Amino acid sequence: MENVRDMFQLITRRLGFLNKNCCSVGGIDISLPQSHILYEIDRRHDPSMQQVAEALGIDITTFSRQVQSLIKLNLVKKIPAADDRRVFLLSLTVEGKFVATSIDQQMNMYLNEVFSHMNEFEKETVIRSIRLLTEAMSKSGQCCAPPIE
Repeated sequence: MENVRDMFQLITRRLGFLNKNCCSVGGIDISLPQSHILYEIDRRHDPSMQQVAEALGIDITTFSRQVQSLIKLNLVKKIPAADDRRVFLLSLTVEGKFVATSIDQQMNMYLNEVFSHMNEFEKETVIRSIRLLTEAMSKSGQCCAPPIE
């Protein structure tokens, strides 16, 4: 049987998950955690800090530091919620939206290029397999299972 962990190690390296910065947009270097935070804020409507931290499976202290760095880069805004001033809502600035969109486009271009080396059946099989794997991972109580939304 193939060593599945070897395959995941290789995928991790090829996707650049071990790189200090995942991408650079407009001269701004973005780390992988920052990229994930921008993605989650972009796909939600004014989420709270707690909601995004939980979705990413990051403790709130680490998450707060990452958000502060994104605020300093003028990519994220943090404002108190109108109904509870202890809760802070996050949104992307115009620059943040540009960076998030650019990263999304870069990733989609990369994935499209990867999938171009497969026929339609192979591509659908891989996507279906990834879906099955992520569903099974979400049911696991082991290791690194992120919280289910």
